[in-house]
Amino acid sequence: MKDLGPFSYFLGIAITRHISSLFLSQRKYVAKIIDRAGISSCKPSPTLVSPKLKLGTTTSIPFEDPSLYGSLTRALQYLTFTRSDINFVVQQVCLFMHDPQDEHMNALKRIVRYLQGTLDDGLHFYPSSTTTLVSYTDVDWGGCLDSRRLTLGYCVFMVDKLISWSTKRQATLSHSSVETEYRGVANVVSESCWLRNLLLELHCSIPQATLIYCDNVSAIYLAGNPFQHQRTKHIEMDIHFVREKVARGQIKCN
Repeated sequence: MKDLGPFSYFLGIAITRHISSLFLSQRKYVAKIIDRAGISSCKPSPTLVSPKLKLGTTTSIPFEDPSLYGSLTRALQYLTFTRSDINFVVQQVCLFMHDPQDEHMNALKRIVRYLQGTLDDGLHFYPSSTTTLVSYTDVDWGGCLDSRRLTLGYCVFMVDKLISWSTKRQATLSHSSVETEYRGVANVVSESCWLRNLLLELHCSIPQATLIYCDNVSAIYLAGNPFQHQRTKHIEMDIHFVREKVARGQIKCN
């Protein structure tokens, strides 16, 4: 065994060290994806996806090269380690790896064209004297055109540094938008509590309550209101879990 010194490049991730910061980038890896997609000479896209685009399984004709589609989607999945901005749209195109269609491939190419214009983006870590956790959660209720299942997503910042994020499609249907939003809050509360305990073990306790942003007023009301409404009995466990954290001052919903 021998000491190889400080990391500079590992599994496609370049680590750039500065005096008081660390920058993680996958520029070379992105360049390989662009070449594999065959769009090196194309104009970069300013956005990842059209906000009105909804992908389904019966929207267009089958794509002629499913193996290329699968290869590119798997490559983009690995890229999300340092490019959390593409996490959600990559999750969307990965849903159709079993039967890709032309519309799915067009959406995938737009992601790659966006990467072409943001080659130098990555994760920047630097020290800060402030230790606060801020979380955001959102839900795409009934967004799937085929099953109408919802997609939950959240991200957690420590000061202004992104440290945890997730998007996941639920296995069951939901009849209530309030229920879906509140389950999204419960997910990010669980993640935030785990991070608080981890930081405590690392001797970096968080004295302030974790501020969680949610765009549903009813979900925020349920988090602080002790009254148990008849319509919310089917999500009683999530309600009591979140309220307990709010009551202890560890979480604050906004």
